[in-house]
Amino acid sequence: MIQYALMLEGAKTVDVDMFEKALPPYLAHDLEAYKKGLAEKSSLLDCLWGELYGSINIAEINDGFITPTQAQYLRDKYLWGKDV
Repeated sequence: MIQYALMLEGAKTVDVDMFEKALPPYLAHDLEAYKKGLAEKSSLLDCLWGELYGSINIAEINDGFITPTQAQYLRDKYLWGKDV
């Protein structure tokens, strides 16, 4: 299991459950669509994967809505299938 620790002023670590909350609307939408596609074994899973990958990158790099640690957590859990 990968350990995620984000050092913050006055705090020791951030709960990884928070990494999936308060996402920008476009990222939340693409994450839910990907989860649904996985559950339904969608034939469009490759497209949904690409949309999620792009949304994570935009939210982190372009918009600054999520931290690099949060982005890596989302990639590891949903795109790379790692045990987080």
